[in-house]
Amino acid sequence: MRNLPWLKKAKTKAPEQHLVNANQQIQTLLTDSSIPSAVRQELFQEFAEIETISEKLQQGEIHIAAFGRVGTGKSSILNALLGRKVFSTSPLHGETRIQQRSQWDSVNTDHVVLIDTPGIDELEGEAREELARSVARISDIVMMVCEGDLTETEFNAVQDLAGRQRPLLLVLNKSDRYEAAELDSLLSHLRLRCEQLIEPGNILTASADPRPEQIIRIDESGQEHPAERPRKPDINELKARLWSILEKDGKTLAALNAALFTSDLDSRIAGKIVLARKTVAKKVIHNYCLAKGLVVAVNPVPVADLLAAAGTDVAMVVHLGNIYGFQLSRREASKLLLTISAQLLLLMGAYWGVNMVSAAMKTMSAGMSTVITAGAQGSLAWYATYVTGNAAETWFAKGKSWGSEGPKDTIKEILDSLDRDSILISARAEIMNQLKRDTVTEK
Repeated sequence: MRNLPWLKKAKTKAPEQHLVNANQQIQTLLTDSSIPSAVRQELFQEFAEIETISEKLQQGEIHIAAFGRVGTGKSSILNALLGRKVFSTSPLHGETRIQQRSQWDSVNTDHVVLIDTPGIDELEGEAREELARSVARISDIVMMVCEGDLTETEFNAVQDLAGRQRPLLLVLNKSDRYEAAELDSLLSHLRLRCEQLIEPGNILTASADPRPEQIIRIDESGQEHPAERPRKPDINELKARLWSILEKDGKTLAALNAALFTSDLDSRIAGKIVLARKTVAKKVIHNYCLAKGLVVAVNPVPVADLLAAAGTDVAMVVHLGNIYGFQLSRREASKLLLTISAQLLLLMGAYWGVNMVSAAMKTMSAGMSTVITAGAQGSLAWYATYVTGNAAETWFAKGKSWGSEGPKDTIKEILDSLDRDSILISARAEIMNQLKRDTVTEK
C-alpha cells in the first residue's frame, strides 16, 4: 500500500506475533514506573486511549472509521455496509456529534467495528486536525467520504489522513446522481488529484442511499401515473475492497497501528518528561544563582568568595544530575565544572578579571562603595553560575554528553543566546532587594 513501507516489511512475521508484540509494548508503557505522575495526568486522555487499544488488541478487533464533510453520507455508507440502520441519517445538519460505533457482523473477518465521526466542516482548523489524529489513532482503516470534487477542507483532511500511515479509501458517494461519462471523468480527476496520497484502487464509487427510481404505473383503467420505486444501495465495490484489505492485512494492521500509537505516545511522554525536567532545572539554577550571588556579595574576603562560589557550583551540578537521574559524586561534579570553567575562561575571561577587581575593591573599600562593589560582584557571580548551570543541564539532557558539538561550541551557543546585560541588571536588583530584606529582618 502507498505510504506503508513498514507494512510490507512486517508481512514476514505472523500477524498473531504482531498482536502479542504490540500488546507487550503497550503493557510496558502502561506499567512504566519512571513516568512522573504529573506527566500521566497531563496525558490522561492518551493513556485512556492506549488502554482502549490494548483491550481492542486482546479482543482481536479491527476498526474502520468513516470521515468526511457533513451531508456526504458517511452514516448512510456505514448503514449500507451493516445492512440495517444503526447510525443516524437525520436531515438535520451535523447529526453526528460524537463518535458512534457498531459491530460489522456480516463481514468475512471477525470482530470488525465500524465508526462514524462528526462532520469535518463543523470544526475549526485545530479541532479538525485533532479529530483526524483521533480517528487515525483508533482506526485501522479510514474511509474519506465525499460527494463530488474535493473542497479545500476535504483535500486538507485527505493530506492529513494520508500522513497517518493507515490505509485510506476515498469513497465517492451518491454516484447515482451522475451520468456514466460524468462519473468516469470525476473519478479520473480525483485519482489524478490524489495520486501522491491514495492508491488509485482505493478511490471508489458508492451509492449508499440512492434516489428512488422514477417509474410509470398503469392502473386498472389503463391510466398512467408517475411513481417511485426504491433502489437498493450500491456498495459492492467498496465492500469488496474492504474485505480484501481485511482478509489480507487485517490483523497486521491492527497490531502495527497499535505499535505506531504506542511509539507516538512514548515520544510525547519523553517530551513531557524533558520539559518537566527543564522546568525544575530552571528553578534550581535560579536558586543557586541567588545563593551564590548573595554569598559573594556579603563575603568581604576575596579568597572566601572564590571558595564559596566553587562550593555552590558543585552543589548545583550534583542537584541537576539528580533531576536527570544521574547520581554524581562531588568529585565527578568538580571534574565537569573544570571542563565548563576552562571554556568559560576562554570565552568570557573578562568576567574573571572583573570578579577579581571587584573582590579587591570590596576588601579595601568601606561604606557605600562596599555595597556597590558587592552588588556588582554578586551579579557577576550570578551570571557565571547561570551559564555554568545551563551548560551542565545541557550535558545531562544529552545523556552526560556534549554531543557532536563539544563543550566549547555548546557553551558558546549558550553565551550567544543570553542577554548578558539584562541578566546582570536583573540579578543585581534581586540580590540588592534580598540584602535589604535581610537587613530589615535583622533589625
